[in-house]
Amino acid sequence: MLDRTEYIEQGYLFQLLKERIGENMPMQELLEQTRFELLATTKLPMAVEYLLTELKHSGTMAPAMRKLSHYFNTFQTYLIEEAESETGRFTIGIALHILEADAKYRATEATPAGLFLFQFEALCRNRLNYDKGLTAVSSDPMYDSTWAKWILLVRAQVGLIDFGDLMFLASDDYRNRLLEAGQSLDDKGPFLFGQKEGRIAFGNRRKEPLYLFAAMQRHLGYPAVPRLKKASRDHEIIPQLARRIERLESRIKLLEEEQRGGMDITKFYEKNKAKLKLPEVDE
Repeated sequence: MLDRTEYIEQGYLFQLLKERIGENMPMQELLEQTRFELLATTKLPMAVEYLLTELKHSGTMAPAMRKLSHYFNTFQTYLIEEAESETGRFTIGIALHILEADAKYRATEATPAGLFLFQFEALCRNRLNYDKGLTAVSSDPMYDSTWAKWILLVRAQVGLIDFGDLMFLASDDYRNRLLEAGQSLDDKGPFLFGQKEGRIAFGNRRKEPLYLFAAMQRHLGYPAVPRLKKASRDHEIIPQLARRIERLESRIKLLEEEQRGGMDITKFYEKNKAKLKLPEVDE
């Protein structure tokens, strides 16, 4: 784990990049500007310098972040790698938004349970690869060996077993129920979540997972996962309506002419004849 000041500066960096990338500025220029705004007593300016060098040479940042694994964790690297992929729909704007929330949460009193649920919800909402994503999450320094082993277990069973069941079986609520029933705790656990989290997971079994995430976010206090906003097309509605009204007016005029005594289609012939300038044929 890094020092708290490092996470504060990381959150500020990702916030600046997220806000300014909407101005259609190249990432190289953004990193050039933001590196002078960061706190010089942290290691982030040196990391940004290395990212900028790699970006100028290869056009991507993920390889540089992977080499700086002692500073950027594997989950951060995975998000940037997916954002830089040409085949995916995961944009750099959403990646920076998630990284900002992740870094700011680590700067506070973050818990392993809250951080895991935030990261897992980010993977679900953005339809990222569970295999690669959860593997990256398991290598996060926030988690000890017990947490890492359970996260890899979730990676193997997600999609086969309901996530609410997986959380309930790893909670103190399940352990207390076993003790009350007089059953052994052998080959059970690990019990990583509290009794409150276990009750919430048990109550949301066989339901929409988003309800479980919303309840956990309210009670654990981790930041809300950014969602992809649909592009607004309101500015296109008025021009489309204007074109449709023009077509309706032309059709109404044709109908009125037909009701008054038929359409005079010779005017269209004269107009075409004037345009083409057809030669007159002598009899």
